[in-house]
Amino acid sequence: MSCASSPGNRLSTFGSQLLAEGPVRCRVPELPDIIVYVEALTSHLVGRRLDRLRLMSPFVLRSVEPPIADVDTRVVRGIRRLGKRIALEMDDDLFLVIHLMIAGRLRWRAPGVKPGLSSKIVLALFEFENGTLLFTEAGSTKRASIQLVKGEAGLHMIDRGGLEVLEATPAQFQEALVRENHTLKRGLTDPRLFSGIGNAYSDEILHAAGLSPLKLTRSLSDDEVSRLYEATRATLLAWIGRLREECHGDFPEKVTAFHGEMAVHGRFGQPCPACGSRVQRIVYAENECNYCPRCQTGGRLLADRSLSRLLRDDWPRHIDDDG
Repeated sequence: MSCASSPGNRLSTFGSQLLAEGPVRCRVPELPDIIVYVEALTSHLVGRRLDRLRLMSPFVLRSVEPPIADVDTRVVRGIRRLGKRIALEMDDDLFLVIHLMIAGRLRWRAPGVKPGLSSKIVLALFEFENGTLLFTEAGSTKRASIQLVKGEAGLHMIDRGGLEVLEATPAQFQEALVRENHTLKRGLTDPRLFSGIGNAYSDEILHAAGLSPLKLTRSLSDDEVSRLYEATRATLLAWIGRLREECHGDFPEKVTAFHGEMAVHGRFGQPCPACGSRVQRIVYAENECNYCPRCQTGGRLLADRSLSRLLRDDWPRHIDDDG
């Protein structure tokens, strides 16, 4: 039996243009990646004193008050995920918030171990008594950032407010999903609706659910909403488990949104593991959507000249809008 679902009612007039260029560069770490980071940081940093935070790039700091020097000599009391951000809870109700964006990554070095990295990519050094946390960013876009905020109120100001799917009931999931009439791709990746889901895992979720990325959220049947809820939770939990295993208890060093084990994301032109059809993709600006036409769109290739009009209204206008 085919796992295909009926394409959304927009597909008769709207679709996507398939481009032949290489994959776009959207590799923002998402919920599973951030959770693994949070777990590693909790193990290494909670209860430890931050002796000094050294900013190696003037562009990385995106806040003025409180002054960043206030974190020096403070003890880390907790680590939490805030969408695709990581927040270090410090003494005196301070929160040091890190947003990795596309190319930002965290690396841990024990005392006396050299970074082994080009100084050009190091944005900041968090010098603890038990080692150093390096905040790096490849490339020259300088989108990764650090913010220092005061208290839960300050943290709330930068929280996009999306639903935590792994803590949500089916009813809560459905309420968030249909709050706005987005395409499914945009609905899942809207940080105001769902927390921590981006390009990579939304592709995997929609493939697992057998749903077209361009189907409208308010057009889903109850059965389709249920399938999407279960696929979302199962996909995220499976990847959290897989990434934990890959770390073998060590600090995660190779965080990427492209994994060879993924079903469709980053696999344009390769066979779908479920049916063998070639994976197709939509590319728009800095965003990418990968799908299997047999499993998700009833065999329809999402391609017509209305692509730009469709995606202009229902796609993040900038990569910064994705988290």
